[in-house]
Amino acid sequence: MVFSTPIFMFYFLVSTLFLYYIVPRRGRNVVLLLSSLFFYYWGERVYVAIMFLSTAIDYTHGLLVERCKSRGNDRGARMAVASSIIFNLALLCFFKYWDFIAGSLQSVGLAFMPVLDVHLPIGISFYTFQTMSYTIDVYRGDARAQRNILNFGTFVTLFPQLIAGPIIKYKDLGDQIDERTCSADKFSSGVQIFMVGLAKKLLIANNVGMLWDAYKAMAPADLTVAGAWLGVVAFTFQIYFDFSGYSDMAVGLGRMLGFEFLPNFNYPYISKSVTEFWRRWHISLSTWFREYLYIPLGGNRRGKGRQMFNLFVVWAATGIWHGANWNFLFWGLYFFALLMVEKFFLLQALERAPAVVGHVYTLLLVMVSWAIFAIEDLGHLGGYLKVMFGLGGVPLADGAFGYYLASFLPILCVAAAASTPLGRAVYRSMGAKAQQVLCTVLVSAGLLVCTAYLVAGTYNPFLYFNF
Repeated sequence: MVFSTPIFMFYFLVSTLFLYYIVPRRGRNVVLLLSSLFFYYWGERVYVAIMFLSTAIDYTHGLLVERCKSRGNDRGARMAVASSIIFNLALLCFFKYWDFIAGSLQSVGLAFMPVLDVHLPIGISFYTFQTMSYTIDVYRGDARAQRNILNFGTFVTLFPQLIAGPIIKYKDLGDQIDERTCSADKFSSGVQIFMVGLAKKLLIANNVGMLWDAYKAMAPADLTVAGAWLGVVAFTFQIYFDFSGYSDMAVGLGRMLGFEFLPNFNYPYISKSVTEFWRRWHISLSTWFREYLYIPLGGNRRGKGRQMFNLFVVWAATGIWHGANWNFLFWGLYFFALLMVEKFFLLQALERAPAVVGHVYTLLLVMVSWAIFAIEDLGHLGGYLKVMFGLGGVPLADGAFGYYLASFLPILCVAAAASTPLGRAVYRSMGAKAQQVLCTVLVSAGLLVCTAYLVAGTYNPFLYFNF
């Protein structure tokens, strides 16, 4: 079930909020748990059993970790954490990577692993990382073990961020699972944030996505330099407004239910370096890898050589986390190389240079990365990149480029403006009454326009369901 559908907005969400607020406070987690399980069952049917298994395994392991720690048995606690991590990684690797590994081995003549055509459960990359954080947080003393299995199940299955994040660490949400504050102001702000995310998804991401689909479908021989870049510009906006829009909807839904989720994006396209870009893009994933992989590997505490190895592991993992294909691994290693260059050579020069230099440099490199990310067929990817850089005697532009540019220029301009804090700055400069009136008008108009779009439209993909 996707947030940007009528069945979610007008049936599931309305009924869930109604039940949530009419039951006593102590019964709200039960409503959330049952609603979240139904939400996941709607899309995955039998794979809801994975949620039950994951909940039971990590719940018992958390209790075991705390029990061992209380008795001074640190070795037993570490073994319990390791057992939990192995289970979660095995679950993720089987469903997400078995067929990729088997197919890669068979392509070089090694057929001992059969291709099983395993279906990838929606959101498995997100919720396995969330449950892994639980036992680690308990071991580190950053959170208490949850003794109420219904409350723990609510954390694991919480529908606003179950299938596409943001990735929420247990230490950041555990206290809110047990007790949280619901208010009219918080609910109202949640509706506003949800509508911002819905507009990002439906009105911007879906529209520029059609432009990218048109160029991605072209053979490299049919592309021009300008057309290839126009397609990548479209995808650059599509993936940002698609994913940040969904994250905003998750944050808004959380606030409607009394939760506070940390923001997942902070205007990444205004960055002046690739390093800054990754502080602003998919913040929950970056912080998860830093806290649970980079620092445990030793971080930057063991010399530059070990630091480079640690970063290599982190970025290889970041790439392959996004998908079971070689292009995702290359995408992660591409950023590893860029970040190494910045860390050891370039970052200080970028900080001294005019801001426009850093912006242009970052945007160009990020757009190249999105081409690598978006095109899974390596042959097609190689051909597309060659065209982007004018290799092979390809033409600069053609009539198709002019047609697509004229047709999509208004939405591309809107997307460019909405990628900056300009709108937020204008809004904050207004008085309180003007803000209230503008908010009411925009939310009402947004709901009306988005509903009309949902009823009439058929193009409504969501990119991060694949991860």
